Amino acid sequence: MGADLIAVDWGTTNRRIFVLDRQGRVLGARRDARGLLSVPEGGFAGAVAEIRAEFGDYPVVLAGMAGSAKGWVNVPYRPCPAGLADLAGALHWAEPGRTAIVPGVADGAGDVMRGEEVQFLGAVAAGLAPPDGLLCQPGTHCKWAHMTGGAIAGFATAMTGELFALLKDRSLLADFLTGPVADGPAFRQGVAAGLSGRLTTELFRVRAAALLGHRSVADSAAYASGLLIGHDVGGEPRVPGRAVYIVADAPLAGLYATAVELAGGVAHPVDSQAAFVAGITQFWRHVCDD
Repeated sequence: MGADLIAVDWGTTNRRIFVLDRQGRVLGARRDARGLLSVPEGGFAGAVAEIRAEFGDYPVVLAGMAGSAKGWVNVPYRPCPAGLADLAGALHWAEPGRTAIVPGVADGAGDVMRGEEVQFLGAVAAGLAPPDGLLCQPGTHCKWAHMTGGAIAGFATAMTGELFALLKDRSLLADFLTGPVADGPAFRQGVAAGLSGRLTTELFRVRAAALLGHRSVADSAAYASGLLIGHDVGGEPRVPGRAVYIVADAPLAGLYATAVELAGGVAHPVDSQAAFVAGITQFWRHVCDD
């Protein structure tokens, strides 16, 4: 079976390109650093032409920041609840019959996502997550989606990854956050503090603990990461035994799984690539059926 579609998950700094057949099998893939920030103004049509020149002259479906205000076209968000059919019916054709952009989703509380919706809906469509449940996609901006009947009923975003990056680069703590981040005693201690403490106070004490010899500088980054992730996980109601489906790649998925388990939940990892491919495949089937 030959190729049928090129799917692109276009993030802010990176993008993932997949060549798919009609059944959604991956025939070729590449990840690179040519995200939104690397595309010059008015350059998306040329960037997509380059993708076709390399991978083949097939229809292209774009998800993520290509549909943002700084992307190719500012595609309107679809309101929650949003299911596969809702988004497939609202695809924007930047090049009629050739290149479509998936709309993002907006929550009534004033939250938005672009790109994550494909993975959440794809995870459910592929049977990697249940139609009713809590899904989490960690990252620069961590998304927590509540699924009902296979649709995104509501969601919330936490700037966890961005805060950690800012603390490492520009804060009072920068000189202390040079060590590795991995699951271990320091990370778990941070999670526990994040679940129960005052975040801004605990962050200040990362430096103080190192100065006083209570914690080594080498362990400070792992502790601070655990603190932020614990605070993030603690933003959801802590229901004993609650299942949380974590859509991410290792090692970040593992860190969030640890935090979920320490909070009393049950973590279920979901492969983000499989979820994205399943979501785009379902969107494309809706288009072809219409």
